[in-house]
Amino acid sequence: MSLFSRGTFRRPEPAVVPRPPSGAPGAAATAVLPDPALAALTGEWAIDPAHSRIGFSVRHAMVTTVRGAFTEYQSRLYFDGRDPARSKAEIILSTASVDTGVEQRDAHLVGRDFLDARSYPRMRFASTSVDLAGADVYRMSGDLTIRDITRPVVLELTYIGHVTDPFGYERVGFDGTTTIDRSEWGLTYNSRLAEGGAMVSEKVRLQFDIAAIRTPPAG
Repeated sequence: MSLFSRGTFRRPEPAVVPRPPSGAPGAAATAVLPDPALAALTGEWAIDPAHSRIGFSVRHAMVTTVRGAFTEYQSRLYFDGRDPARSKAEIILSTASVDTGVEQRDAHLVGRDFLDARSYPRMRFASTSVDLAGADVYRMSGDLTIRDITRPVVLELTYIGHVTDPFGYERVGFDGTTTIDRSEWGLTYNSRLAEGGAMVSEKVRLQFDIAAIRTPPAG
């Protein structure tokens, strides 16, 4: 199933950077430059919840993987196709909106052992810097706040493509991921297995499957 229900992505060809002659200064490394075709995408964007997923996966009982997502969130995105370093992102999630498909497990996750949604109703990611890491690949550093504890994380974002749908909306797609140690945010609850090891892994993989719509200029 495609990221968007209507339309087809257009992926511009990556920019080709000439390689310096052998022995010339900088010959050992080739600079990564922004694709000029992305300049037209510069502006404000907002995540489309109907076609996006902000989720996570974690090893459970050492043999299976539990996957879930947060279904309620607000976002503010600015993408600069000319100068990626000027791009910014902020996402605020409702901790009570966690959904793993099992009601009993969700109730445990929003309780005091884990997210404690009553005391900490919001999680927040706010970018601090963005670097172009390769063709269609961006490295976004930022601060992740969970249970009022803020720590730095680094997301690797891959540009999927952009499209104007039949209704005239401009859309852009990114996939992002990072892995965190939940204990660094005070999420230390666990139980031990008879065979040894933990019931729930401390490593949590965060996944951002983003479909964003361009926001019209104010006024």
